[in-house]
Amino acid sequence: MRKVLTVLAVLILVLVLGVGAIQWFRTNTDVPLPPEAEEPVEELLQPDWCPAVEFISAPGTWESAKGDDPVNPTANPWSFMLSVTQPLQERYSPEDVKVWTLPYTAQFRSVNSPNEMTYDESRQEGLATLETELVTMHDQCPYTDFILAGFSQGAVIIGDAVNRIGHDNGAVPADRIRGVALVADGRREPGVGQVPGNPVAGVGAEVSLEALNLLVQPIVPGATMRGPRDGGFGSLQDRTFDICAPDDSICDAPLGVGNALERAQQLAAANGVHAQYASNPNVIPGTTTNAWIVDWATGLIDQ
Repeated sequence: MRKVLTVLAVLILVLVLGVGAIQWFRTNTDVPLPPEAEEPVEELLQPDWCPAVEFISAPGTWESAKGDDPVNPTANPWSFMLSVTQPLQERYSPEDVKVWTLPYTAQFRSVNSPNEMTYDESRQEGLATLETELVTMHDQCPYTDFILAGFSQGAVIIGDAVNRIGHDNGAVPADRIRGVALVADGRREPGVGQVPGNPVAGVGAEVSLEALNLLVQPIVPGATMRGPRDGGFGSLQDRTFDICAPDDSICDAPLGVGNALERAQQLAAANGVHAQYASNPNVIPGTTTNAWIVDWATGLIDQ
């Protein structure tokens, strides 16, 4: 009898436990599980020493030198771009605005200067140095914005870098570029970029002479006439300003075949109208090119 009672007690206990378990599962099936912890997002930090803006200047042929001081350049005291960078350095402290001048060889081999670096080599060196500065600065100061400006060969270099950035394939994100100014760009095309001054009908020398590249090589060996930039400036089209003086053979060249040898010689010499942007009143009405760039950059910095 005692064994029977013990067995019955065990069966009752098992039954009670089973019913309790069933009720527990029924009442808890709709209870939401805690959400999975999200992956931590890495927060970008801006060190205290970082400037709000970096203004990058790319001088033209014979106006810079490899190894020159990018903060206080001395390679050519008559460089056109110094008439832009020096007023900006006087106006802003380096803690707020870093003004950096591209140090590159800036040469252009021709029959008259056979010992100089070729245009292709000089331009490639300049582009590599420029993009290294952009990448380095952006890595260290991710919230620093950039303003880019270049003249002649320097404008070609800046324009090539901006072409990449504007198509999301460049050294920094496009939204970090506040503005771009290209003066006498050898790859200029009408309708590509914004024109703040008098419009010109011609094109850049590299565009004009692309079909005649083999004919110009004896005059300017190692200077490949590459034609226009694929896709222009992409998302930076509205922030890129194209400045060209009428009759400047570097940026306002005819599209027709014409005299290829004479035009190649003009490309190598780069004088006349091309050398007068700091004084020519026929480029941007009411002002000079360098004064316009200083005012434009100041507006972008102060925004």
